[in-house]
Amino acid sequence: METSGFHEECGLFGIYGQGDIAEMIYFGLYALQHRGQEGAGMVVHNGRRTRVHRGLGLVSDIFPESVRAHLDGHMGIGHNRYATTGKATKLRNVQPILVDYKAGKLAIAHNGNLVNVVELRRQMEREGSIFQTSTDSEVVLHLIARSRAETLPERVLDAVDQVEGALSCLIMNERMIIGYRDPLGFRPLSLGYLDGAYILASESCAFDILGAQAVRDVTPGEMIVLDGHGVQSRMHRAGEKHAYCVFEQIYFSRPDSTVFGESVNAVRRQLGRILARRHPVEADIVMSIPDSSNSAALGFAAETGLPYELALIRNHYVGRTFIRPGQRSRVDAVRVKFNPVEEIIRGKRLIVVDDSIVRGTTSRQLVRLLFRAGAREVHFRVASPPIINPCHYGIDTPRKVDLIGSRMEIEQIQSFLGATTLGYLSIEDLRAAVSAPHSYCYACFGGVYPTRVPSEADPLVFDVD
Repeated sequence: METSGFHEECGLFGIYGQGDIAEMIYFGLYALQHRGQEGAGMVVHNGRRTRVHRGLGLVSDIFPESVRAHLDGHMGIGHNRYATTGKATKLRNVQPILVDYKAGKLAIAHNGNLVNVVELRRQMEREGSIFQTSTDSEVVLHLIARSRAETLPERVLDAVDQVEGALSCLIMNERMIIGYRDPLGFRPLSLGYLDGAYILASESCAFDILGAQAVRDVTPGEMIVLDGHGVQSRMHRAGEKHAYCVFEQIYFSRPDSTVFGESVNAVRRQLGRILARRHPVEADIVMSIPDSSNSAALGFAAETGLPYELALIRNHYVGRTFIRPGQRSRVDAVRVKFNPVEEIIRGKRLIVVDDSIVRGTTSRQLVRLLFRAGAREVHFRVASPPIINPCHYGIDTPRKVDLIGSRMEIEQIQSFLGATTLGYLSIEDLRAAVSAPHSYCYACFGGVYPTRVPSEADPLVFDVD
């Protein structure tokens, strides 16, 4: 994925049970850092008091040991987030959001995006509601607080009946944690277990870091309640139609995770194998654009028998604001993040595997970088179809006009990149790589959305969570 591409909006982690809860949430969020790197927070409860700590930046900076020592409790939820394109993260928008309402404390952490958030919020504002953040998650909190149901689970079900779109979330009061996943199942959410404690997390890698057991996925339309009685499950609005985000398999999730019941690494390797069969070419080596395309490149190399080489080294310590405006004329922004290994590249015919091309500007710079390093040919291979539409379900996506796949034919994209050849997968190729092809959303590739979506004339104006 090029550096100017899609960004996933958040990671969720919640745990109920005895133990060092703040420490467990910290490591869970640490494992999910790839899902959001601009802010993080946690809310914990110890039976007497509810505490919250949130901050901007990375998990390790926000939660040093001195902070974690004061976040004692037997239950808590945590959240990592990204800001939307062109907006800096504001501390007020960092989750979990914690409020006081008529029934006590209430906190929420949300992954996804509601497609009817604008109309819901405008209606609430007309009726006198006051909002402190620009997130659609706060709209869900208001819906819960306005419900006349007697219990928190019933209040949550009242709220989710009024929203449309992607909603995987954790909701917590002083007695329980509730996990909910929308009926289409856009975003992942899984249940785990560790020494009497139950865990809810966006990806299974958050269980692994704690030595916890992955129990199962939360089913689309299912509500999970964690409290002193253990785990209770309730199906709500379950349907036969699902819309799992296929980009979780292509790019967002960690390759060591199991997401939507499938090994992310196995899916990506299969995408690479299919790509090799779809677009064969004579070459000397296969390389990836690290790190998200590593597995696909390994699959491509295995299918062709060509050697896989680490020909491009990524600097993992580059922040989004690393290059100051005054430096841009003197510093190659791509070179800050990637550096070619010239002795591997010089004189070689390269097959370069990437997971996707969004705007195309970074890919173009990378092709130039490889030719300057001495590549004889650069055959660019993409382990997904051309992206032609924005996502409305929780991904920070460029506008349609900024997506190179919506403006150019493949031959034009190849010319723009300066690549020797260019090859993409098709949507049918994607379907062939996953075990439940009809359960995935391919809207960004094919334009067929599983729900109504806002028009470009009336876009969502709030931060995506």
